[in-house]
Amino acid sequence: MATTKWSIDPTHSEIGFKVKHMMFTNVSGKFGTYDASAITEGDSFDNADFSFSADIASIDTANADRDGHLRSGDFFDAENHPKLTFKSSAFKKINDGEYELTGDLDIKGVSKTVKFPVEFSGIMTDPWGNTKVGLSIEGKINRKDWGLNWNSALETGGVLVGEEVRLNIELQFVKQA
Repeated sequence: MATTKWSIDPTHSEIGFKVKHMMFTNVSGKFGTYDASAITEGDSFDNADFSFSADIASIDTANADRDGHLRSGDFFDAENHPKLTFKSSAFKKINDGEYELTGDLDIKGVSKTVKFPVEFSGIMTDPWGNTKVGLSIEGKINRKDWGLNWNSALETGGVLVGEEVRLNIELQFVKQA
C-alpha cells in the first residue's frame, strides 16, 4: 500500500499548555508557530508516524514579560535552543477512537520518551474537497525533566511555578495529493 503524507492545518490546530502559578491558579499558554506532519499507510492511522516542531520564540501566555522570561535561559533558552521537537516511535490503537502516542520529546537539548493518550476524531472531507483528520492530545510532563528548573519560593510556602505542565493539543491534518 502507498504511503500518504498529512500536513498540519495551522488555522484549525492549537498547541496549548497550563502550569500552576502560586500553587492555586493556572496560567495558560500556546505556541503560535509550529509544524507537524504524519505519514500513514493509505488512510489508516494505525502505526502512523508523526513529527512536530514548535518555535520557542512564538510562546504566548498573554503577558509579554512572562513570555520573555520563558524564552530566556531560566526556561527554554530560545537563543540556543530555538525549537522543541517531537518524533513518534509508536501510534497504537487502544479502542475505536482511542490511541496511545509514544515518542521522543526534545526540549532545550534534552530528549525524553513520552506517552500521551490521543482521541482520534476520524477522517472527513471538508466543503472544499480536502480530506482531513482530527486528533486531540491531553497529557502531562514534568518541566524539570527537560532542565526547565527556574522557580521562586513564596513567603507563604510553596513555589511560584508548578512542575507539572498539562498539555492540551488539538491537531487537524490535511491529506496531501
